[in-house]
Amino acid sequence: MDKILPGLAMLAIAAVVFVLLAIGWRNRLRRQSDVDPLPPVPPAPGEPAAFAEGQYVATTTGGDWLDRIAVHGLGIRTNSTLAVYPHGVIFDRSGAQAVYIPTASLRGVRLDSGITGKFVEKDGLLVLTWMLGAHELDTGFRTRRATDKDALYAALQDLISPAPAAGGATSGQ
Repeated sequence: MDKILPGLAMLAIAAVVFVLLAIGWRNRLRRQSDVDPLPPVPPAPGEPAAFAEGQYVATTTGGDWLDRIAVHGLGIRTNSTLAVYPHGVIFDRSGAQAVYIPTASLRGVRLDSGITGKFVEKDGLLVLTWMLGAHELDTGFRTRRATDKDALYAALQDLISPAPAAGGATSGQ
């Protein structure tokens, strides 16, 4: 009897915690219901300029590394590949919907040490900044092999740099 009551109390506390987590996730989904649907993945994307295996970490609101995007499965961490094409990038995620980001939506790429739910060594994480409708988002990707990160980063910089600036601004004035 000495161990049954504390055991039941711990089970009750655990149940309450899980219920509160579920309520919080449901409220997050409701708050983010205005996030546009993901663009469709091209059926035959072609040959990638760069490719790596790794982990899709999460997508967050741009500039807020703690505000995980829950809608469209963007907040689910999963094993993934990242392929860079002239028309965009594709995260092919295991057990989740693939994420396609057209080149025109890409705003930047940086190396960082963390994003919600994943913290690594300095510059160990690729973070892509992109637009989905009116929402600026950051998506984190961790390469399985450190050598792949540099090739992906260079390919992403090459892809993003020739993209026209938002609003159609041009240089040379």
